[in-house]
Amino acid sequence: MDAASLTPVGTLFGVPATRDLTGSSVAVMGVPFDMGYHPTRVGARSGPAHVRTHSALVAEHLDGFGVDILEELGVVDVGDADVLPGDVATSFTAVEAAVGEIVAAGVTPLTFGGDGAVTLPQLRALKKHLGRDFAILHFDAHTDAYDGIYPYDYNNANTFIHSVTEGIADPAASLHVGMRDTEFRGVPGVNQTARDLGYEVITMNELTAMGVPALLERIREKFAGVPIYLCWDMDVFDPSVSPGVVTPSWGGITAREGLDILRGMRGLDFVAFDINTVSPPHDHLGITGSLAAQAAMECLFLAAERPRKS
Repeated sequence: MDAASLTPVGTLFGVPATRDLTGSSVAVMGVPFDMGYHPTRVGARSGPAHVRTHSALVAEHLDGFGVDILEELGVVDVGDADVLPGDVATSFTAVEAAVGEIVAAGVTPLTFGGDGAVTLPQLRALKKHLGRDFAILHFDAHTDAYDGIYPYDYNNANTFIHSVTEGIADPAASLHVGMRDTEFRGVPGVNQTARDLGYEVITMNELTAMGVPALLERIREKFAGVPIYLCWDMDVFDPSVSPGVVTPSWGGITAREGLDILRGMRGLDFVAFDINTVSPPHDHLGITGSLAAQAAMECLFLAAERPRKS
């Protein structure tokens, strides 16, 4: 999509709208795709424009950090991938190609969905173009490793099953965080599928018991020296602070906990940022869009504080 089409909304934080990646180390891209068959909530296809709109207010706080992070990273907004909501074959091919172009140029993608289905083609692009193995760090109310939820081969609930079967990333090296606990009377719930695939899963009950500092210690231990694909689903937050998502689930992290987690991961080697599941029709006050923009700001500081390449 031509970057000029962003003019009615603007770009993320007002950065230049261009597909020229020269001098850039982070490129913003929208993925306005959803599967379109959620039983009660459809609207994540409008997420990228919504986050860009609400990033204008968040950008006012950037100067409080004492550094022009946008200039330092040469952040640009390349527009949206040329997707068609509900059309997996067309859209996944387009997303993989668009992200692949960014990664092949040695630039880090910062993307906005779209529902959770947008992650798989991005992972494929990283696998093809990054040139080194990476692990997945996934924050979400759900593992997105559910089998049989929908009668479709590809959907927003089974991304991390496909990432295993396609050999994209080692599940044992990866981590899911924030899942709501589903076990009842000793019977394993839906989170067990991810564990059976080899993933480490830290549920919300476990996160509450261990606390954010211990979680960060575990993340640093697990991902030390490892390239990380960060997938941040906005429903990891509690619906009280992030209501405009595809599948809200009570009992999530607070905004303060989310910021502490993101800031506490500085210094790790992030190679991609994927923020998804903002659904504007369910975000009448815009607080989810604003919080997603804040999460994007934190991702920029994660990008700025990565280990220097030798």
